[in-house]
Amino acid sequence: MSETKTAKQPESSSLLGYSLADLEALYEEMGQKPYRVKQTMEWIYKQRISDIEEMSNLPANLREHLSQSYHLNNLEHIETKGAADTTRKFLFRLHDGRYVETVFIPASVGLKGKQSSRKTICVSSQVGCAYGCKFCASGLAGFTRNLLASEIIGQMLSVEKISGQPINNIVFMGMGEPLANLTNLTKALEVITGHWGLNIGARSITVSTSGLAPQIRKLAEFPAPIRLAISLHGATDEVRDLIMPINKKYPIQELFDALQHWRTHKKQKISLEYILIEGVNDDLEQAAILAKRAKGINAKVNLIPYNTVEGLSWKRPSESHCIAFRDVIANQGINTTLRLEKGGDINAACGQLRLKKETAEGIIKVPAKKSV
Repeated sequence: MSETKTAKQPESSSLLGYSLADLEALYEEMGQKPYRVKQTMEWIYKQRISDIEEMSNLPANLREHLSQSYHLNNLEHIETKGAADTTRKFLFRLHDGRYVETVFIPASVGLKGKQSSRKTICVSSQVGCAYGCKFCASGLAGFTRNLLASEIIGQMLSVEKISGQPINNIVFMGMGEPLANLTNLTKALEVITGHWGLNIGARSITVSTSGLAPQIRKLAEFPAPIRLAISLHGATDEVRDLIMPINKKYPIQELFDALQHWRTHKKQKISLEYILIEGVNDDLEQAAILAKRAKGINAKVNLIPYNTVEGLSWKRPSESHCIAFRDVIANQGINTTLRLEKGGDINAACGQLRLKKETAEGIIKVPAKKSV
């Protein structure tokens, strides 16, 4: 499967989407000195300026030309939802009037009582989603378009500015399927990991996918040691087919073959994400099969109780059943976590805040209630 195709959209004139090589080529074409590239990158990614006119060590004529032809971050902050546990969700309006959401998860207290220094941002890669995972709000109203690299990076810079806290951990687990937007994803990753860019360590970046096997193989070629998470949610094809339509195109065996290929390129453990849905995929037999699959690729397992989505009829299992499911896997020696998700009171499930906003504005129709 190739990348998701979008309706024709205007090319970004944002400098945030430019790699070092892109800016070098642009400045060479403009007849600028090579050292101006480094100066410009310093202003954008180190100083985090919001206006090109602030680049005070660039010649006035260059600043004028850049200001007329380019911009920096044009995401418009519309709304912030905060929870009692301090997780916050941000809603941004894009240049075409559509919306995207981003979640900031601050440091938490670890098992030994020490405050973690990790400040995580959950980034979106598309407006809507074409893959229709049955538990997810992102795809309830279908797919609109891919986000540009500048819009992906813009989420990070915007959240840092609003929160006043530097981001040091990034997960591509927001709206959309990142690997269906592979071109813009890898462009953004180049900026995020580049020493001239945001300079965030690749091991602090996780890309999550519903299981696009060919794209997993392609992303494995990305040189930096990023991490990979798989939205599995079913340990057998029979169960996964109910939840993840992509499984009918790339069934579990083909997916795990791609994961074995990934392991030949990356040393970091793969994470298997598994949302527990009452009466759908929470049978303890699924737990036993999941443990076997995880062991086969030396993966870790992250269990997430289902977070209610308006428009869907599923429910989460009881806490005791979630613990029993976890114990079946952990008892096989698999690194297993059971996440009690933060932000349940701020429409934390993927895409819900954007869905409510676009529905209220009449951009999209209210989705019909779904069930298995």
